[in-house]
Amino acid sequence: MKFLDHPSRNLFFTGKGGVGKTSVACATAVKLADSGKKVLLVSTDPASNLDEVFDVSLENHPTPISAIPTLSAMNLDPEKSAAEYRERMVGPYRGLLPDAAIKSMEEQFSGSCTLEIAAFDEFSRLLGDPAVTAEFDHVIFDTAPTGHTLRLLTLPSAWDGFMSQNTTGTSCLGPLAGLQEQQKLYQQSVRALCDAATTTLVLVARTESSALREAARTSEELAELGVGNQHLVINGVFQAVDTTDPYAVALQQRGAAAIDEIPAGLNAFPQTTVPLCPGVILGIDSLRRLGTLDSAVATDVADESVSGDDELAPLSGLIDDLVAPGHGVILAMGKGGVGKTTVAAAVAVAIAQRGYDVHLSTTDPAAHLEAAMNDERLPNLSITRIDPAAETARYSEEVLSSAGANLDEQGKALLQEDLRSPCTEEIAVFRAFADAVAAGTNKFVVLDTAPTGHTVLLLVSALAYHREVTRQSSEMPEAVENLLPRLRDPDFTRVLIVTLAEATPVHEAAALQRDLRRAEIEPYAWVVNQVLSSLPLTDPLMKQRQKHEQQYLREVSQQQASRVAIIPWQLQPPTGIQGLSRLTHCDLSTSPS
Repeated sequence: MKFLDHPSRNLFFTGKGGVGKTSVACATAVKLADSGKKVLLVSTDPASNLDEVFDVSLENHPTPISAIPTLSAMNLDPEKSAAEYRERMVGPYRGLLPDAAIKSMEEQFSGSCTLEIAAFDEFSRLLGDPAVTAEFDHVIFDTAPTGHTLRLLTLPSAWDGFMSQNTTGTSCLGPLAGLQEQQKLYQQSVRALCDAATTTLVLVARTESSALREAARTSEELAELGVGNQHLVINGVFQAVDTTDPYAVALQQRGAAAIDEIPAGLNAFPQTTVPLCPGVILGIDSLRRLGTLDSAVATDVADESVSGDDELAPLSGLIDDLVAPGHGVILAMGKGGVGKTTVAAAVAVAIAQRGYDVHLSTTDPAAHLEAAMNDERLPNLSITRIDPAAETARYSEEVLSSAGANLDEQGKALLQEDLRSPCTEEIAVFRAFADAVAAGTNKFVVLDTAPTGHTVLLLVSALAYHREVTRQSSEMPEAVENLLPRLRDPDFTRVLIVTLAEATPVHEAAALQRDLRRAEIEPYAWVVNQVLSSLPLTDPLMKQRQKHEQQYLREVSQQQASRVAIIPWQLQPPTGIQGLSRLTHCDLSTSPS
């Protein structure tokens, strides 16, 4: 891995779920520790599997890895950090202020921005205060702060006390008095992130167009904020061993095509390619091999039938029940890169082909729906995109013309800055999402990219949600007011959790399901995409991956979901009406013909 030729002290790894950033980060930590450096590996992923990778129980403090004396690791729990952060801000006022005031302060720290700032608060101790990590030569972070988080920290009014002149004394970050105490530490952390001599941002992607586009978007967003020392890792590069296996050849060609079309901005950075590993990356030995040719060598796989999906139905098995109510909302939810856009489009096409009016929409800024549909249309299928920029502009104009109408110049300046917060976009898109759900009262609405589990949890507390949505505007739209009851109604809303038969996507999907259930929203079914188990494979590396996915299919069907549908890996990318129709008409014995 080229970034290890002259490694900076801090290395941040970022990328979509399932691209392998944890494996690459762990392998980096092991290689540096093997060279004699003292290394601290930190994960802020709520679904972190560092414990599983190293076979050790980790907490929120450095724990030595016994097999490598110079390596320590730790997990940071963002939700626990948020709770502790909230108590640090509110605790000193308990007993001094009325209970109602304390309750209000707690609600002010219930928004999604608080979770991000709390996570960054943990980062800052390790990044901005050299004394905390003085014993280590390198600190490696699995999951970097997002551009969203860093933009929050650049809001100047969060630091100069200007908000104290606001009648509420709050911003999207909550009460600002507590934040000002952290100002110096946060500023030191941001400076360290932007210092090329100190920090390297490693963008991890797979040989898939969507993962490379996400890496490019993240790269641009962080570069605009001054994080310029970046390195691209293209993980999972596949080379067919058996060129008579059409699936292996197709996978190799698809990966090569994605690399050939890599976004121009990424080509400016140094690059490392990592061969596709046939199995799960667990243990020190497998981490040492990652990135070498040895990691792409498949071990012998017995020539036996793979039957882990015998009782799992194809996606076509869900359609009859999905259309039974005659109208309603179908949500395709899941982490980036698992194929939820494709699943949403396939379901919408299948329902439209049965004669129902269907509206298909997405909040994806990259507008993948157009690519999935290949610009083809059905007469009773309409397609739109919730454009975050347009929705934010519309919402901001509405707030300025209502809430800002009677403010003086200083008050308007405050409000305009507050509207520049990334939280404004979240609220604006959330309102547009509520409008789209409301349309399901008289037709089918299929939505790709729903609110995150954390955003949905805001609905559980009426006071917290009301504060978040109406802080800038005094009106609560009807669609927003009725959103939670509609999402909780199983006859109106069906949630499809989309995942892959791999460790990170399955574990992140499980975390999403827990969030939904805490909000009293029960998922209708899980859809496992790109399954190899039913395919007649002959390539040894593909067969080994086929074998390894069994444990995750069992985990989904036996531990997570009461209803599961699978989609076999397709020789041709499922785009256009015909390609999408294959996903809802195919059986599980898909053949190359």
